[in-house]
Amino acid sequence: MTVDDTSDGRAPDPGEHPDAGGTTQQESPTPPFWRRAFDSLKVPVLAVFSALVVGALLIMFTDEDVLYAWARFFNDPLRALERSATTVWEAYSALLDGAVGSPAAISESLLRATPLILAGLAVAFAFKAALFNIGANGQMIMGAMFAAWAGFSLDIPGPLVILASLVVGTLAGAVWGGIAGVLKATTGAHEVITTIMLNFIAGFLLAYALTTDAFLPSGTGNPVSKPILDQARLPRFISGERVDLGIFLALGAVLLIWWVLERSTFGFQVKAVGLNPHAARYAGMKVATITALTMAIAGGLAGLGGATIPIGPTGTLTAGIIGFLGFDAIAVALLGKSNPFGVLAAGLLFGALNAGAVTMQAETQIPVDIVIVIQALIILFVAAPALVRAIYRVRTGDAESPLFTSSWGSG
Repeated sequence: MTVDDTSDGRAPDPGEHPDAGGTTQQESPTPPFWRRAFDSLKVPVLAVFSALVVGALLIMFTDEDVLYAWARFFNDPLRALERSATTVWEAYSALLDGAVGSPAAISESLLRATPLILAGLAVAFAFKAALFNIGANGQMIMGAMFAAWAGFSLDIPGPLVILASLVVGTLAGAVWGGIAGVLKATTGAHEVITTIMLNFIAGFLLAYALTTDAFLPSGTGNPVSKPILDQARLPRFISGERVDLGIFLALGAVLLIWWVLERSTFGFQVKAVGLNPHAARYAGMKVATITALTMAIAGGLAGLGGATIPIGPTGTLTAGIIGFLGFDAIAVALLGKSNPFGVLAAGLLFGALNAGAVTMQAETQIPVDIVIVIQALIILFVAAPALVRAIYRVRTGDAESPLFTSSWGSG
């Protein structure tokens, strides 16, 4: 008969495990869901709050009336404080009203959030494999360019041409992201460098395409494409509002990426490669293949985000159609902590800020650039969680920040 070598002669309890000294320790229970959710959300929420506070200071001290009141602070201190509070209140009230103050405002916020959510998923999905997909902007450009071409070239029934435009745009983005993935997998070329270069190439390809007969209407030299066919435009599900089917595509993509990461074997492999590619290779995973596929899927998500723009609200293709949305998507992925539902929330927040900024400028003459600064500050605070914890004296009981990307020298 075998006797366990324990100090009291009894078998160890299943909830205990021996440490190096032979004693046993009770395993700490898994925190409840609400506690884990709170630990995950507290730093992003405090980061947004901190950015709004700093933004309020910027609003105050860029307003001439506020500066005039503060210049005479010792003569009338209440006037300076009152004028400052009134200016900030009016600015943020207009921002909130332009974001969610009416059905039209909510529609505009959802419309602006759609490509941000899809491109944010593209960056976040690559993050899971420790890949920094800084090329979402180029992938969105390719998706928009090919989706627009299909939208004004394919004269087929409406549902089919919409589907074809979305598929073509997604595939174009997947190819563009896959190029960086294959280079990373086969030559070790760092994805940051390759995707930055591909951003420039995509931008110049779009500029060139808008000089060709394939894209330009006959008899015009303006760099604006042929109009998208009416049957190729994404349908609007609220009469009179601009929001369209794209928001449902974004929601579906969030659920799909969550399922892939949390319920599929491939998602497990992606996260394993991101945590330790050498251990993943030792376990029999094809790291090179997973790396290439991850970047291709990420590119496809960004391409889909780009595709929703020309066949959605704009109806045409222009050289600046994407702007800096792909770079904003990096901010969305960081704020969402690379979690699909976090990306959804961050995309909705940034979409609301972008929509509300227009109303804020129209009603208070405060420049839209203030909102851009607020977005940048959000990322600054999210990227420095130790700073947020130090400011608000938050206990460091939550998990460490996830690894976003491998080091420059890693394979």
